[in-house]
Amino acid sequence: MTIKKNKIVIFTDLDGSILHRDTFKFDQIKDYIKKLINSGIHIIPNSSKTESEIIEFNQDLGENLAYISENGSVINNLNLLNLNFPNKIILSREKEELLEIFKNNVPENLQSKCKFISNLNKKDQTNIFGLSETKLKNALNRKYTEPFLFEGSKNEKKDLTKILKKNSLTIQEGGRVINLCDNVNKVKSMNKVLKIYKKIESNTKVIAVGDNYNDLDMLKNSDLPCLVFNDQFKEDQINIDNLIISNKPSPEGWADVIKMALVKLDYNV
Repeated sequence: MTIKKNKIVIFTDLDGSILHRDTFKFDQIKDYIKKLINSGIHIIPNSSKTESEIIEFNQDLGENLAYISENGSVINNLNLLNLNFPNKIILSREKEELLEIFKNNVPENLQSKCKFISNLNKKDQTNIFGLSETKLKNALNRKYTEPFLFEGSKNEKKDLTKILKKNSLTIQEGGRVINLCDNVNKVKSMNKVLKIYKKIESNTKVIAVGDNYNDLDMLKNSDLPCLVFNDQFKEDQINIDNLIISNKPSPEGWADVIKMALVKLDYNV
C-alpha cells in the first residue's frame, strides 16, 4: 500500500518575516517562494496587513495566494485551493462598530492614552509605518481593525486589555503599532482554514512563521513553529516546543526556517 505524502501548508506573517522589517523588500527569496509554490506547497499569508496591501504583495510575487488579512479578520481566496471553498469568509465586525464599543466602554483616562493613527497627520503616519504615500494609503484602508499607539504604563495597558476583553474586543501588538480588533486573531483564522482544508486533505502538515508577539499563538498551534530572528523580540519569553529559529532577520531568515522545517518533514523541494 502506498503511503500518501503529507500536504504542506505554510501560514506566514509578512512584515519582519517574509518582508524586510525596514525596506519591506523580499527580492532575495522571491524565487525560493515560487519554487515552494510550484512544488505543491500552499503558502497563506496571515498578517495584520490590509486586503489592499496583501493584494499588492501577491502582485509583487507574481502569484495569486489565498490569504488572511487584518489580524484574522478576513479569509480571502480559499477557492484558489479548491473550487468548492468560499472566496471570502468574514470573521470580524466592521471597525466602526468596534470603535463605538471602545468609545462607550473605555474610561476617558485610558482613551486619552490611545493615539489612533487615522487621527494623526500624514507626516506622523508616514514616520510610524515607514511607508511611501501610496503604500500608506493601502495600510490605512482598514475595514475591521484600527491601529493606534499606546502612551500609558504597562498597568494601564493591562487595564485597557481587560476592559476590551469584557466587551469582546482585543488588541493585537505588531512591530510598529497596536491594532484594536474584534475577538479574532491569527490562530482562529488559521484553524478555520484548516478545518475547511482538511476535508479534502487529511494528511496535512502545518508550518507557521512569524517574528513577533502577535504570531506566537499561530506558531504554538502548528506542527512546525518557525521564528524569524528579530532583535527587538525577547526569545526567553517564548515557551514553544520544537521551535525553529533563524540566525538571520527577514527576508533570508524566512527561507532558512522553511528549509529547516522541510528537512524535518523529509520533504525535498
